[in-house]
Amino acid sequence: MRIRYVLNNAYGAGGTIRTVINQANALCAEHDVEIASVLRTRERPVFPLDPRVNLVSLTGLRDDGSRFTDPPGGNSRFWRKTRRFRNPLPHGRDFRFQRFDPLLDLAIVRYFRRERDGVLITTRPGLNLLAARYAPRDLIRIGQDHMNLSTYKPTLRKQLIRAYPRLSAVAVLTDHDLADWRAALGDSVRLERVPNGIPPVAGASSSPDARYVVAAGRFARQKGFDLLVEAWATVHAKHPDWRLSIFGNGPDREKLIARAAELGFGDSVRMPGITRQIDKELAAASIYVLSSRFEGLPMVLLEAMSHGLPAVAFDCPTGPREVIEDGVNGRLVPAEDVDGLSAALCELIEDPERLRAMGAGALKSSEPFTMPEVSAHWLRFFAELDKIR
Repeated sequence: MRIRYVLNNAYGAGGTIRTVINQANALCAEHDVEIASVLRTRERPVFPLDPRVNLVSLTGLRDDGSRFTDPPGGNSRFWRKTRRFRNPLPHGRDFRFQRFDPLLDLAIVRYFRRERDGVLITTRPGLNLLAARYAPRDLIRIGQDHMNLSTYKPTLRKQLIRAYPRLSAVAVLTDHDLADWRAALGDSVRLERVPNGIPPVAGASSSPDARYVVAAGRFARQKGFDLLVEAWATVHAKHPDWRLSIFGNGPDREKLIARAAELGFGDSVRMPGITRQIDKELAAASIYVLSSRFEGLPMVLLEAMSHGLPAVAFDCPTGPREVIEDGVNGRLVPAEDVDGLSAALCELIEDPERLRAMGAGALKSSEPFTMPEVSAHWLRFFAELDKIR
């Protein structure tokens, strides 16, 4: 079977990128798998990619419209000038495609039109809208939704509801999302809940003795690291021998580093940027913390639990509640409750036996999300869609 994934930027470090690469790596042994990256920001991807997966760059452009080969701050591309205008097309409602760049759009559509057989999986709203309009009807066309309907602005939500019935199917991450999309779309398109998948980890377990808490994600408002830094002030005051590392990059990173310095955390808080070894960090940790204001189904949360880490998380929409059973495999606290987050962290820090028990619960809870389970679900889904097209 020919399986084609389209990512906005396969060279980045986000959860959508990681889950798509996990899927591709799991399926490439028996299928012809390719990942098409609209943009390119590095020489090679952050996450390990099986050599049997073909990776293609559709444009060789950075997010700002400059060429990947241009020196930083340089621009050798005439058509970048069009990006001063707002994209008037429906997919321009997706913030990743707000700038008008007709040659970028053309490259995506041409890639769709080259494919005449197999499965095409697009992975964010703008790409899903383009696939609904331009991908050949001979393909099985699946739009993956990695966020949740309620977080989209009304104008984008309206475009998605109008366009998605043109796809073969829409895949969502959680039961909550499935219910929301079903209410919006009815029976106009096939809907399927397929969670993110994680590679199996052998012999994992959390260790209270490590005295180490990990968080990871993009340094932007969604991930709530500003709330985590404030919550850590209480944790640090009570348990100055515990450490926190927040991995990732983004527009808020420097501001949060400055805030951590202002609060006097010293070496107890690190924000070292993107890591290619998040598994190693999780394996060395005691607790994972998720401070997001909203989510899809957090990939790194599933990975942390597969390492036997209990998670302390805000009960944000959506995802954490479908993975964390409060008091069994982690702690859920009210969304954006900074005091509740610090109290839950201190509770686990101060009760090593409970921390170990929740770690064992986390490990068991991660089993349905391992790639063998999830890839088998995808293949059954593909087969069902193939029968009815």
